[in-house]
Amino acid sequence: MSYLDELNESQRVAVEHIYGPIMVIAGAGSGKTRVLTYRIAYLIEQGLDPFHILALTFTNKAAKEMTERIGQIVGAAEAKNISMGTFHSVFSKILRFNAERIGFPNNFTIYDTQDSKSLIKDIIKELNLDDKTYKPSMVFGRISAAKNNLISPEAYIANTEIELEDKQSRRPELGRIYQTYANRCLKAGAMDFDDLLYFTNVLLRDFPDVLHYYQQKFQYILVDEYQDTNYAQYLIVKKLAAAYQNICVVGDDAQSIYSFRGANIENILNFRKDYPDFALYKLEQNYRSTKNIVEAANSIIKKNKDQILKTVWTDNNEGSKIKVQRSLTDNEEGRTIAQAIFERKTAEGARFQDFAILYRTNKQSRAFEEALRKLNMPYKIYGGLSFYQRKEIKDLLAYFRLSANPHDEEALKRVINYPKRGIGKTTIENIIIAANRYGISMWEVISDFQSFPADVSAAAKAKIYEFTTMISSFGAELDKTDAFTLAERIAKSSGILRELLEEKDKGPEEVERFQNIEELLAGIQEFVRGAAPDAPRTLADFMMDVALLTDADQEKPEDRNHISLMTIHSSKGLEFHHIFIVGLEENLFPSQMALNSRPELEEERRLFYVALTRGMRSCMLSYATSRFTWGQSIMCEPSRFIDEIDPQYLQFETISRTANSRSLMGSGSIERGFTGGLNKPLGGGPQLRSLKEVSQNKSANPQQQANMASLVVGHNVLHEKFGKGKVLQLDGQGPDKKATIFFPQHGSKTLLLRFANLQIIED
Repeated sequence: MSYLDELNESQRVAVEHIYGPIMVIAGAGSGKTRVLTYRIAYLIEQGLDPFHILALTFTNKAAKEMTERIGQIVGAAEAKNISMGTFHSVFSKILRFNAERIGFPNNFTIYDTQDSKSLIKDIIKELNLDDKTYKPSMVFGRISAAKNNLISPEAYIANTEIELEDKQSRRPELGRIYQTYANRCLKAGAMDFDDLLYFTNVLLRDFPDVLHYYQQKFQYILVDEYQDTNYAQYLIVKKLAAAYQNICVVGDDAQSIYSFRGANIENILNFRKDYPDFALYKLEQNYRSTKNIVEAANSIIKKNKDQILKTVWTDNNEGSKIKVQRSLTDNEEGRTIAQAIFERKTAEGARFQDFAILYRTNKQSRAFEEALRKLNMPYKIYGGLSFYQRKEIKDLLAYFRLSANPHDEEALKRVINYPKRGIGKTTIENIIIAANRYGISMWEVISDFQSFPADVSAAAKAKIYEFTTMISSFGAELDKTDAFTLAERIAKSSGILRELLEEKDKGPEEVERFQNIEELLAGIQEFVRGAAPDAPRTLADFMMDVALLTDADQEKPEDRNHISLMTIHSSKGLEFHHIFIVGLEENLFPSQMALNSRPELEEERRLFYVALTRGMRSCMLSYATSRFTWGQSIMCEPSRFIDEIDPQYLQFETISRTANSRSLMGSGSIERGFTGGLNKPLGGGPQLRSLKEVSQNKSANPQQQANMASLVVGHNVLHEKFGKGKVLQLDGQGPDKKATIFFPQHGSKTLLLRFANLQIIED
């Protein structure tokens, strides 16, 4: 059977359209990744040279998986010839080939956000500016926005409108900070993430021969998630596609949620203006979610005015209605959601990785973390501190960076006295002063104090000489030694490994730091093993790989058996069997900051649409009537988004205050006290179930409850789903009593006794 037979009719025509501009509008769960993958394979099968194909994906991980799948169809050797990856990874390679044209070394360092903010903080201090007025995060965001709109430091300073705006915000020195930041990056031979796109545009603008070369190289261009492109990305793609116009963009305007990063929904809405003879294909069949979830999502997104109309549908089963859960407080909301996960997992034998809690802001995670910990359920917060941002990892990576580019000042400042070697803070500050005075890098100063005098003692100079000699020796091995051998040598020779080894006995945190270094070295060893025999991978290759990793690239399959907690923005592109969208309150979701204009509100609605369409089998919407914020309890009303969903897809649910059970309410009514725009009948009359009925349905009968009261550790029990098992541990009291039981066929399970329906059996 041909791989094309796996496609539905809409997918297949999009795959088989080879020439000219096409736009594929792909609804949530409609198989757009498959279409992109098979389209590339089809192009190659039709005789197109893979060297002429450029494919820009959302993550490097997605690119790798697509390359592997394409390799299965057309051969691995051919698949590797495709230029595929994220904007940043693909164009960083182009910049390394052409860096000298724009004044950078080809071994330039890539600064992450932490590096950039650290440099900005130093500049603010050097310019004697108030760091409360010029907060590094705010300044970084301002510079990032300027670069994404291709505004240079010089253009920024010369723009009277920007100047007036900065003065009105009482930050008139932003232009000077931007200019200084750009100069310092150039001096350090470093680019930040925004620079990778900014300087690619500069390269294509100022060097017509470079533009012509890449237009001829990339004759077929495919762009995923086109709705999330910013102006800089849009312009790169438009320039490269200008010669042949064989451009295929795939996306969904209904999932455009990154305007805060500079993403411009107009890029996808105006595609027809850029390419008037384009072909439009719509992927409208959802393979992911139940009919209830798909239809509910359709009913919410149709409220937006600015959109490309489509009708998403599914052949999947009806599924359960979307539950709407009201809690009195945010802490109660955390407990309720945790309990709901526990009950569903117990009843269905589901995996922890099947569940996700999605919220609007990171600060909402606390209540859910506490509740999950109390029920001993594993969870992971996404968007937190990644592996490569941990101190010990950043320290060792700084040595790697310095070995490749000794002018990298952020790396130099980080490790010149780590592990401690007697080079104090004052000495470092005096070196920085000297570097700024002579207009050179710190490395040039410490490599030649005779030519560039600095206020540094003889003892410190001796220590610095040892340091520069060591770094230079590492650099000399960069192209001669494979990545793992050199990395291991640096870890030992720098003293990092010895220091962490000596600290291992101090406590679990110190042990973890040492283990993290071991994990990093193991990862580098794996990286080396994946190389072709004739092309060994160097430490510089590894550093380029690491610098361009996204959060989604870093997770390993074995790490996934946990409940996922994340912002809705972080959930983009993911799917879970059961999702819980929490904090659905006015001014929280939609955010208060998004209520100033229709475009802002419509983006919040698209964000809710994205959240809803992450669910495969079930979804619960949750809100609290009061929330503890800034030291006080504030009253909340339900989000307008709940009210905007067609009520036939909803089931309202609330915690009873008089019994340890839920009162379920059908779509016919909403209970008294459900405030805001939702406090109205939805038609059909009340369909309330009594607390007694619910309690009888969900709890064990009195005889069983008495039986469970005699349960002790060591008892053998029978569960209707998991079979025979042995009680290992008992926790809690009364209705909250739970047992940890080992089932030979299913492993250890923690069950709430009032729902477990266990039978004690004889040995």
